Amino acid sequence: MTRFELFIAVRYLTAKRKQAVIGVITAISVIGVAAGVMALIIALAINNGFRSTLQRNLLGATAHVSVLEKTPGYGIARWRELARKLESLSNVQRASPTLYGSVYLASPVQPSGAVLKGIHPESMERFEILNRLLEGSKTHWMESGGRPGIILGSKLARTTGLKMGSVISVLSPQGEMTPFGTRPTAHYFKVTGIYESGFYDLDSAWAFTTLAAVQKVLGLEDVVNSIELRVRDIDRADETAADAEHMAGPKLAATHWKEQNKQLLNALRMERAVTVITIGLIQMVAALNILISLIMMVMEKNRDIALLLAMGARGQQIRRIFMLQGVLIGVAGTVIGLVLGYGLSYLADHYRWVRLDESVYALSFVPFEPRWIDGLWVPAAAIAVSFLATIYPARSATRIAPAEALRYE
Repeated sequence: MTRFELFIAVRYLTAKRKQAVIGVITAISVIGVAAGVMALIIALAINNGFRSTLQRNLLGATAHVSVLEKTPGYGIARWRELARKLESLSNVQRASPTLYGSVYLASPVQPSGAVLKGIHPESMERFEILNRLLEGSKTHWMESGGRPGIILGSKLARTTGLKMGSVISVLSPQGEMTPFGTRPTAHYFKVTGIYESGFYDLDSAWAFTTLAAVQKVLGLEDVVNSIELRVRDIDRADETAADAEHMAGPKLAATHWKEQNKQLLNALRMERAVTVITIGLIQMVAALNILISLIMMVMEKNRDIALLLAMGARGQQIRRIFMLQGVLIGVAGTVIGLVLGYGLSYLADHYRWVRLDESVYALSFVPFEPRWIDGLWVPAAAIAVSFLATIYPARSATRIAPAEALRYE
């Protein structure tokens, strides 16, 4: 390519035209490419934002790998020995024995069901939820005034009307056996912390206390029903789960975060593919506009092309002129689309423009997370589609016979 082809291509795009409709179609082509690039960048930013935020919240508040009983029974009895063995696995950062069960929180405002989870004292300082306290102390929450302390999710605290220092009555469905059947037994806790994980299901239903307190509430001996593993490389969680299951023995099973949230992750992956295909149709419409504008331009510049050929221009040079026009339209639209896409994504995420119902989407707003890698392949695809749209008009321009075109000039 020489400066000659580029000069002619730019001149044809910017010159005043006899037929104004060609200029209008060219402008629409630029707008179409810009709209397609902008829409795809924003849509991918939303998809990336949802995936990253949900994954971050999930991994921050739940286990990467969980070792559980295959058949719910009396719990894992030799859990101390097993936890030490599991921590010896290469990818395991720590093993945290836990015990959880469904309970009923009796409060003066609105009683509510909840999941009460007990944490072993050795794991408390490293437990992720304790890093997300809105109220309360990370180091002094286990016991207050002779009562065991309890940490409530922010939504659960709001629902029940409980605040810091409130005394709460926790009822277990197991209860206490009497000659007349099972009688619910009340256990009293003091609210010593309120956390917010950012994940609605956790914040609205989970409460945390000590392992010994949960064992007492559920009427169990010194057992746990889960050993939660935090791993160093979350992408190798499936391998670690397989190793942990082999080490744990035939009565226990191990599951990892990808498996536990398989439906959610698959839905986000499918949404990404559908988004690319659907919004990619905008690029096809823009390419069609480029095709039409170039065909009309070839018809309008019939005499100019004939003169260039008669003066010695090669067919290859004529073809490049019209190809360059299509590519320049694609580049202009792509640059505009990138600026608008990344700009709007940043503003929408920073100011949280799009609000959501937490009870449905688990998030209070739509997170936008544009990635630099999308700023490479999206423009490349847009320019490639614009280039493909120039092939037919460019080839048509080289078929013009100078003698026929200039016969009556």
